[in-house]
Amino acid sequence: MSPWQYQPDSAHEQPSDGERKALKGFHSAADLEKAAHQVHQLLIEELDTEKVLALPADKARAAVEEATRSLLARDLPHITGFMKDEVVTRVLDEVLGLGPIEGLIRDSSVSEVMVNSPNEVFYERDGIIYKSDAQFRDASHIIRIVERIISPMGRRVDEASPYVDARLADGSRVNITIPPISPKSPTITIRKFRADKLTMDDLVNAGTLTTETGHFLRACVEMKLNTLISGGTGTGKTTLLNALSSFIPSRERIVTIEDPTELKLQQPHVVSMEARPASIEGKHEVSQRDLVRNCLRMRPDRIIVGEVRGPEAFDMLQAMNTGHEGSISTVHSNSPRDALHRVENMVLMCGFDLPVRVIREHIASAIHLIIHLSRFRDGSRKVTHITEVTGMEGEIITLQDIFTFEQEGFDKDGRALGELLATGIRPSFAERFAQAGVALSDRLFLGVRW
Repeated sequence: MSPWQYQPDSAHEQPSDGERKALKGFHSAADLEKAAHQVHQLLIEELDTEKVLALPADKARAAVEEATRSLLARDLPHITGFMKDEVVTRVLDEVLGLGPIEGLIRDSSVSEVMVNSPNEVFYERDGIIYKSDAQFRDASHIIRIVERIISPMGRRVDEASPYVDARLADGSRVNITIPPISPKSPTITIRKFRADKLTMDDLVNAGTLTTETGHFLRACVEMKLNTLISGGTGTGKTTLLNALSSFIPSRERIVTIEDPTELKLQQPHVVSMEARPASIEGKHEVSQRDLVRNCLRMRPDRIIVGEVRGPEAFDMLQAMNTGHEGSISTVHSNSPRDALHRVENMVLMCGFDLPVRVIREHIASAIHLIIHLSRFRDGSRKVTHITEVTGMEGEIITLQDIFTFEQEGFDKDGRALGELLATGIRPSFAERFAQAGVALSDRLFLGVRW
């Protein structure tokens, strides 16, 4: 007998007239979820789940769908047409996917999915957060989906370890918390992995920056300026990093360090390294700092750290100051100046007894350029500052803005109006462009509208 054939059960209790009436008309997600749950429970009783899950993905899906439709025809024949297809989809999502949020995961226009409680599921699309109709039955239902996410990776979440970072098979980042640290309910936050890589032209078309500043940033990458991309959560730092990386010459050896892996570099000579959390026993952790220190022995031309968030900042600065120019990284911050404060604090986390001035001199000599992104209330993401690190004055790192976004308010639809304009200051490294034969018009830095 094939694993998707259920055993006939003549003694199985048929739905009562009241149940049939309750399930006959579906007017909400809760009604559909109730019917899907009923069929799912029957499926658990009558389907050899282990055999089905051992099948290839396409065959497992076909097996579950066949069994679900058979159960609906046998026990809930009044569910027909579109509603039947919807119940089948929900059961498939429950058995093989992430339950109520699987549809949001499949939707390519959704960038983030947030489960706050069984009845509070939100998603982000085009930078704006919406409330979803998707619902879980209860906290236990959320926990079951949590286990489905983390069990393949040998991770666990319990009272002793009430939060965990994980990754879906497609690379999407997942953060999970459970009580007591989230007393109301277990939570799931999924930052979806974008399958298609946005180019600089895509970012220009989206209004993130201008064509001219895109050309300028390309020249900066080709000239191997050490660049820090800063911004708040969800401002598009990794997206811009991906776009900038496309300008790295194909002849160079690139080592990327991430936690977790998100970059999609197209060059032929790329070594990707990913930090590893500690095991259930608290052992075998490999930190980003370990990877940065190791990659210096791998003869990299460029080092790309997906996001600097800890003591690895010190080793990254060391690399930038010892011949590994052209390095690119991102950091969470509210402004270019704040980005440097963040890096300084992360260096202090290393525990070295270094004077603050020495640390700042280290930062000023290592980082050439800061690109800052912001997200506006209309959901748009824009480069608001392209700033040069010019050196030190006393104990202060000096900065000068080369381009800044000049906002002119909002239109009637709430879209941010403005333009990324030159400040009129020519960067001190502009001479390097001319020496390398990179042609940039002097008009680029004149502070006029294009």
